[in-house]
Amino acid sequence: MKIVKIKTGSLAEEIGLHPGDRLLKINGKKVIDEIDYKFRMTEKSLILDLEINGRLDRVEVVKEYDDDLGVQFEEIKIRSCANDCVFCFVDQNPPNMRDGMYFRDGDYRMSYLYGHYITLTNMGQNELNRIVEQRMSPLYISVHVTDTQLRKKLFLYKKDDGILQKLRFLTENDIELHTQIVLMPTINDGKYILRTLSDLYAFYPVLKTCTIVPVGLTKHRTGLMKIPIVNKKYANKLLELLPEIRKDFPGKKSPFILCSDEWYILADLPFPGMDEYGEVDLFENGVGQVPHFLESFRNESFNYPKHIIKPLQITLITGTLIADTFLSEIVPVLRQIKNLNVKIIQIKNEFYGESVTISGLLTGRDIINQLRGCDLGDEVWASHRILNHEGAFTLDDMTLKDISTELQHPIKLGNDSFLELLNGIQNV
Repeated sequence: MKIVKIKTGSLAEEIGLHPGDRLLKINGKKVIDEIDYKFRMTEKSLILDLEINGRLDRVEVVKEYDDDLGVQFEEIKIRSCANDCVFCFVDQNPPNMRDGMYFRDGDYRMSYLYGHYITLTNMGQNELNRIVEQRMSPLYISVHVTDTQLRKKLFLYKKDDGILQKLRFLTENDIELHTQIVLMPTINDGKYILRTLSDLYAFYPVLKTCTIVPVGLTKHRTGLMKIPIVNKKYANKLLELLPEIRKDFPGKKSPFILCSDEWYILADLPFPGMDEYGEVDLFENGVGQVPHFLESFRNESFNYPKHIIKPLQITLITGTLIADTFLSEIVPVLRQIKNLNVKIIQIKNEFYGESVTISGLLTGRDIINQLRGCDLGDEVWASHRILNHEGAFTLDDMTLKDISTELQHPIKLGNDSFLELLNGIQNV
């Protein structure tokens, strides 16, 4: 691992390390990333294999349990996915986007660190052993289907990747797993989903959950397999069958089978109560995220100001999927604040196509084009999810400042908290 920074007064400085030097092994075992490093640095007595000024060296170190070298390493190279799934969102991007939009993340370390769903197809026994040795638990696995022939057809992977054997190895070694099925009408539903659920349930409760997610399709699918969209009728049918399916695959403190929030919105049905989700926390993966947000909204609404000093007009912008929920649950509460006038504008996704409806996939250009010429009042409020994880850019590489400048209106983002936005009003 290449060192890029040395902390003053650190163990690394005492050893004589400099930026550009490399840490190769700790106690005879290779160090390939920060997870390795943190796992192996816990020993009090260490033998470090280093490359210092281009020469190999070995240093013995005795330290306290919590001490580390005091270095910063270069960013790890994320391993790409080995599949070319027919429903992969990466292939549904238009040309000329930034390189990162075309990268398929298949790295088990990102699954462990950030909850990314991966397929395991490119994972060998050495990596499985490392997961067990270093207790990288939980992991999040995209399964989609367990039937071997359909799996090869959907993943465009030429051989049996042994998914069930890998799941068995991980669960036998007590690695907690959360799985996912992207459901495609007429393709991996019916007998296929029942078999998949049965195969996965064999590893319950260490394989703790299976989330069913509707397939996301954009208008940029030239040359790709034809996949039917998930419509209201289909969503209603799935949720109608859910109680019966759960009887065959029951959970204990939490359901084994979960449905992402999109199903309830598409079906125009109320969300289940938060108690239905039990102990699992998959909010950031779209499971219970909306009901959790609504519950938080109701709780924090007791702390909203009763009035603001000067009249203020706010425009909320959302994707089309959540717009009706905002109209019925959010806007009426905000309008109770005296002198605060609130309206909502839903943004259609022209960039990906109107079948893509979530706020997190809105682009800066769509926002600008559909708001230009509208009476936006004093401020525009939007979800922080219109920007990337770093909070810098929209999907089409626009900044918040770019959008504000073109609209000539300030845009403020809420981190799932209207109280935060309301506290930012200067005349409260």
